[in-house]
Amino acid sequence: MVVGAGPNGLAAAIALARTGRSVTVLEANDTVGGGCRSAALTLPGFVHDVCSAIHPLAAGSPFFAELPLARHGLEWIEPPVAVAHPLDDGSAALVMRDLDATAAGMGADGARYARLLGPLARDWPIIVNELLGPLRVGAPFRHPIAVPRFGLLALQPGSWIGRRFRTEQVRALFAGVTAHSFLPLGQPGSGAFAISLLAAAHAVGWPLPRGGSQRIVDALAAHLTVDLGGRIVTDRRIERLDELPPNHAVLLDVTPRQLLAMAGDRLSGWYAAQLRRYRYGPGSFKLDLAIEGAIPWTNPDLLRAGTVHLGGTAEEVADSERAVARGRTSRRPFVLVAQQSLFDASRAPEGRHTVWAYCHVPNGSTVDMTDAILGQIERFAPGFRERVLAIKARGPAALEAANPNYIGGDINGGLQDLLQLYTRPAIRLDPYATPDPRLFLCSSSTPPGGGVHGLCGAHAAASALRGVLA
Repeated sequence: MVVGAGPNGLAAAIALARTGRSVTVLEANDTVGGGCRSAALTLPGFVHDVCSAIHPLAAGSPFFAELPLARHGLEWIEPPVAVAHPLDDGSAALVMRDLDATAAGMGADGARYARLLGPLARDWPIIVNELLGPLRVGAPFRHPIAVPRFGLLALQPGSWIGRRFRTEQVRALFAGVTAHSFLPLGQPGSGAFAISLLAAAHAVGWPLPRGGSQRIVDALAAHLTVDLGGRIVTDRRIERLDELPPNHAVLLDVTPRQLLAMAGDRLSGWYAAQLRRYRYGPGSFKLDLAIEGAIPWTNPDLLRAGTVHLGGTAEEVADSERAVARGRTSRRPFVLVAQQSLFDASRAPEGRHTVWAYCHVPNGSTVDMTDAILGQIERFAPGFRERVLAIKARGPAALEAANPNYIGGDINGGLQDLLQLYTRPAIRLDPYATPDPRLFLCSSSTPPGGGVHGLCGAHAAASALRGVLA
C-alpha cells in the first residue's frame, strides 16, 4: 500500500510492482502528481506547471531511466540553453549542454569553468548512483577519485566555490544555481546543489516534458497500472493509518509532521522526538502568467533558455537568500523563471506564452511578492508588464493547501542543509524505515531530498523489500 501519488509515491509503487507484489496507491487529490502536475491556471488554452517545471534530475534519474516512460507519452524537450543569468549591462552567462561551447562563451572564466565542471559532468552516473540517495559508506573505495572529488566540493559553501571565477557574469551564474539550495550561499553544503545542477546540465541537460510536467506522472501511472497491474485510487484522503485497508506494508509519501499525525501512538520514543524536531526550509511565492508574445528580454540570447535566473550580481543574489534565511523578504528577490512555451507550442495559443516564476520567502510568509517578482522580470525585460494578460499568484499557504507536503511553502520536504541531508527525517541506518516494521517513508523528506527523480520512492521500496516484504 502506498499513500500519495506524487513522483516518489508512484516510483515506490512501481518498484514494488516490478517484483510481482500487488500494489494500491491512494491519492487525496482527483489527479496524480503531487508537485509534478499541470493545469489551466490562468486563461483557457494556457497549460501551466503547478510546481516543478524544468527537470534535470528526472532526465538524469537512474530509476526513471529503467522505465518505458516514452512508450506512455513522455517526450523530453531540451532548450538550446539550459540556464541563463543576465546582468544589468545586457550581458548574460549561458549554460549549454556542450561544455566546450559553454566555456567558450565565458571569456576569461572559460578554462576555470571547464576544469571545475568537466570532471563532474563525466562523473554524473557515479554521482547519481552513489551520492543521490542513502549514504553509501563504501562509495569512496569503489570510486576513489570521483566520489572524493565531488564530496570535497559539495561540503563547501557555494560562495567559496564561486570565488574562483573572475567575471561578474559567471560569478552571478554560480550564485544563482547555488540558490537552488534554499540556503544562504555562505552556508556549508550549499555548493553541492550548484555543482550537481551544473554537472547535470552538461550530462543530461535541463529538459522540460512536452505538454507539461503532468506528462511525467501520467507516464509513471500508466506504467504502473497498464504494464504492472497496479491500482491507483484518487479522491481518497488518509488522515489516520487505521483508515487503511488490510496490507502487508505501507509506504507514505508525506513529510514528518503528517507522518506523526497519521501514525498516532504507533511511533514514539527517540524516533518520534526526531520527527517533531524536523526542520522545514524557506517557502516559495509563485506566479503563473499568460502573456502576449514572448518576454522582451534586453538580451535576445535569453529567448534560447528554458530557465532564466534573475537577481543581478552574485552579491545581490547572496543578499536576497540571506534575507530569507533571517526571516525577511527581499525587495529585489532572486527569481527563477521558466519559459516552457517558447519550446513547446502545446502550452499556449499561437503568439502567446506562459511564464512560470517564483522566489524564496520565509517559511509561512504572508507577504505578497507579486510586484517584486514582476519588477525583477521588468528589470531585464522592459515592457514586460504591458504584455501580461493574466496572473495566478500563490504564496506559501496556497501552495500548502494544494499540496500538504509543502509545509509553510517548503517545496523540498524539509531543509536540506548538511545536518539534515543524509539524516532526513531522523538519524537511522535506514532513513526510509521506521520503528514500525510495516511502515516506511518514501517522500522527499528522505534522501536525496527534493526534485522529480523518484529516487526517494525507489529507495524506500528497496528498504521494504529487504524488510517486511522479503
